[in-house]
Amino acid sequence: MRYVDEFRKREEAQGLLRKIREISQREVSIMEICGTHTHSISKYGVREALPPNIRLISGPGCPVCVTSAADVNRLLDFSRSRRDVVMATFGDMMKVPGSASSLQEEKAGGGDIRVVYSPLGALDIAGEDPSREVVLLAVGFETTAPTVAATMLAARENGLRNLSVLSLHKLTPPAMRALMDAGEMDIDGFICPGHVTAIIGAGAYGFLASEYGSPCVVAGFEPIDAIMGIYMLVRQLEEGRKEIEIEYDRVVTWNGNLKAQEVMNRVFEPADSLWRGIGNIPGSGLRIRNEFSDMDAEKRFSIPPGEDAEPKGCKCGSVLKGLITPEACPLFAKACTPEFPIGPCMVSSEGTCAAFFKYRRAA
Repeated sequence: MRYVDEFRKREEAQGLLRKIREISQREVSIMEICGTHTHSISKYGVREALPPNIRLISGPGCPVCVTSAADVNRLLDFSRSRRDVVMATFGDMMKVPGSASSLQEEKAGGGDIRVVYSPLGALDIAGEDPSREVVLLAVGFETTAPTVAATMLAARENGLRNLSVLSLHKLTPPAMRALMDAGEMDIDGFICPGHVTAIIGAGAYGFLASEYGSPCVVAGFEPIDAIMGIYMLVRQLEEGRKEIEIEYDRVVTWNGNLKAQEVMNRVFEPADSLWRGIGNIPGSGLRIRNEFSDMDAEKRFSIPPGEDAEPKGCKCGSVLKGLITPEACPLFAKACTPEFPIGPCMVSSEGTCAAFFKYRRAA
């Protein structure tokens, strides 16, 4: 793993941290907008190694976490009402609590709910028994949406009529705009997600610099990537620049993956979407286009909205907006743990509460 090891060298990390301390003069608040960044920053102690005038804030970068309580409850209601339908989902969704149960509990109670490791897993399930309806629960950001779209196109090409998709996809830039418009906290700049930006391109964040005066750096996920991204952003802030820069240039370009965008846009179109803790954000979701309505589970099964009820005492919404850290939630590491999660931020492998529980409690 020589290539990965190059981005984990202690001496290089310490050198970058020295540079940050040398140039950083004022207090700044930087938000990382990706759950993978949150876990990397927590795992390698980046937050603690920075000078005290630099504050890192974890934003709504976990797709499972930002899936609204209403959508979680509608999945559970659908599972109970249609035991004849196979539901295919990614693993993190299984343990997310709804108002009365979780997909894991529904499976134990007789629901045919299966974990897939890619959308193509749902295609395989549909092909095994064409007489059974299969619904793929499509949760994810722009990274996942092209693969779901490609799966739908493959199903149509192969004549599979028993696969449909419930699109709960979220788009990253509209959420960043919503955070800035809310004005609930000062965000001086953003560390942007490498994998999302590999699809949409760094140019998608241009509005943050031009409209809000907020610089951004797209960073990779290894510790050197994260620290270099912070250094580049701090340097911009100290120099008074407001630009979109790419640290993760071995993967990310300005325009992104045009082929992936083409596939995604062929199947999906932007729509308003409800985010946990934030509310309805215009144009922040992806709905299935009318020409693929026969594969739209929402229309195919007339799935009604679910109850939008947050778990009592859970502060996941405030954590997702960066208003508090997980330790400020009265349930954190007490009633709410990875083994017995109350909120989705403790469930997901990209959740902020899960990261703080795993890496920061012993710090």
